[in-house]
Amino acid sequence: MAIVVIRQDDRIDLWKNALQNAHNGIKVYSFLEDHPKEDITMAVIWKHPKGSLAKYPNLQCIASAGAGVDYIFEDDTRPQNIPITRIVDPYLASDMSEHVLAVILAHLKNLNSYKLDQMANVWAPKDYLRIKDVTVGILGLGELGALTARDLVSFNFNLQGWSRSKKEIEGVKTFYGPQGQQDFLSATDILVCLLPLTPATKGILNKELLSQLPKNAFVINVARGGHLVDEDLIALLDSDHLSGACLDVYHTEPLPATHPFWNHRKVHMTPHYASVSDTNSVIPQIIKNYNRLGSAEKLQNLVDPDKGY
Repeated sequence: MAIVVIRQDDRIDLWKNALQNAHNGIKVYSFLEDHPKEDITMAVIWKHPKGSLAKYPNLQCIASAGAGVDYIFEDDTRPQNIPITRIVDPYLASDMSEHVLAVILAHLKNLNSYKLDQMANVWAPKDYLRIKDVTVGILGLGELGALTARDLVSFNFNLQGWSRSKKEIEGVKTFYGPQGQQDFLSATDILVCLLPLTPATKGILNKELLSQLPKNAFVINVARGGHLVDEDLIALLDSDHLSGACLDVYHTEPLPATHPFWNHRKVHMTPHYASVSDTNSVIPQIIKNYNRLGSAEKLQNLVDPDKGY
């Protein structure tokens, strides 16, 4: 038994060393080095090159190094009928909640606009909003969405949420299913997308949906770039239906230098860093699943392939 780490960033050695330090005697390889592919039983991956998983004939588990797994299902060459696991981590959820709170407060107090004014040597005081003036709507009430909703309630925000199936969260007005979406959107001043990316949610942030938000609504996408139809967002910003958007995720990352988001005054960007897996926090659950593979026990944090999350 052995683990291979497959990523396309500069964190391969970090994850490899963390896995080795957490389990004496474990064999962990980078997919970039020579290694015995027939020994690999677990692949710990993040946005792997398509086709790379097909090289391991004895693979028994595909372990996402983050909460998202949409990129795995996009790889048609991956070995089929192999369990997929994801990270369930309180730090991921709390980091996301803190990021969303920071973005909302920056919007309410015009901090993004003031930064642009500063760069242009413009002194232009603006009316600001208070927490009590807005209703925040969270699209997606899974682990990240539910915690974010509860945290915002503790700051006395008016909170509502929409999910595919019925959810109940104290202090949050909830809607569900297609029948509840329009009522949810029409009363949402700040929309936060925290949906999983599945075939059903791909492109959900389109003109049809975003047009149902009240005029001057603000959009925050911290889920996946595939949720957003970029040109529809730009059209609604340019028509002044939406007052602005803060995006952390994109169709192509890094975002191409020619993309119109870079120079749009109403688009505020962060580089897909709202919430990042902390190796010290998540390595133990990966090691636990590695040990369960060896003893043929049921794995934790399994992904439902029918739901895609």
